[in-house]
Amino acid sequence: MKSKKKMVISLGGSLIVPAKGIDWEFLKKFRKLILEQIKKNKIIFLIAGGGDTCRKYNRAAQKVIKIDPEDLDWLGIHSSRLNAHLIRTIFRDVAHPEIIKNPTIHLPIQEKVIVGGGWKPGWSTDYVATLVAQEYEVKTVINLSNVDYAYWQDPKKNKNAQAITETDWPSFRKIVGNKWKPGLSAPFDPIASQKAQQLGLEVIIANGKKLTNLKKILNGQKFRGTVIK
Repeated sequence: MKSKKKMVISLGGSLIVPAKGIDWEFLKKFRKLILEQIKKNKIIFLIAGGGDTCRKYNRAAQKVIKIDPEDLDWLGIHSSRLNAHLIRTIFRDVAHPEIIKNPTIHLPIQEKVIVGGGWKPGWSTDYVATLVAQEYEVKTVINLSNVDYAYWQDPKKNKNAQAITETDWPSFRKIVGNKWKPGLSAPFDPIASQKAQQLGLEVIIANGKKLTNLKKILNGQKFRGTVIK
């Protein structure tokens, strides 16, 4: 694997805001790693997920009244945008001042770090990351969450589930299916997977907590994770 000059990182909300609250210690280390990368003249797009903030808002709303899926999506979108503002703030000295809210609009970018969040109902931030890759001609999306690999079966239901190290899009899409719903837990969401296959993107799924491993991915070295292409 060669080191690439442009990459999109879909930064799972579980890394930014786990159940315990904002993980500033992780963010501090993550910032240091990204700064090291842009010194090598790399351009990195960071798309923030909603994390526990999204789940708390969704749960609270659903305890009050029956919520339309579109409204649940909007809570997720605004949660991800709040997290995106946090990420842009900690990269203020090097990041583009405007957050990507509509990935189909091409921003005039000169900075090395560009931050984005959710777009509109029906699309996850995985899908936003895929569209950003299309708009800015990026060939690889790194999807970071709190798991090391994607699996052929749900490891929460099958303790013997086999990890996926490398696969193609048709095989992967048999696992995730073809439908999106708010709060869906999937290694890379179904709609984003369909679009990534159409675009011929490479998607890497890895554990964002393990920053040494992420550094290997960014440097084009052998790493721990799942490759889909």
